[in-house]
Amino acid sequence: MADKTIFLCCSTGASSGFMAKNIRQAAKARGIEVNVIARSDSVIEDYIEDVDVILIAPHLSYLMDDLEELVDEYDVPIAMIPKKAYGDMDGDVILDLALEEMK
Repeated sequence: MADKTIFLCCSTGASSGFMAKNIRQAAKARGIEVNVIARSDSVIEDYIEDVDVILIAPHLSYLMDDLEELVDEYDVPIAMIPKKAYGDMDGDVILDLALEEMK
């Protein structure tokens, strides 16, 4: 698989930084090359043209409609990370979600 970029979005970018590390480790274990960017929702527009999927932290569910509208013109898939996977910081499950969304 060619390099793909996953944008992990949380409110401050802090918890998603830990999640990004876990996704990178899961991808490396599978021999998959991915770039993972962990940032705040306020900067999605700065990155949207350079990412292949946007994953939203579950605590930002209230922003989902607005974010879907924002990314629609860029044809970038967007998905909510399941609460359990996010709470467990499960890089494998979230990598699977990203790969599925990028199909």
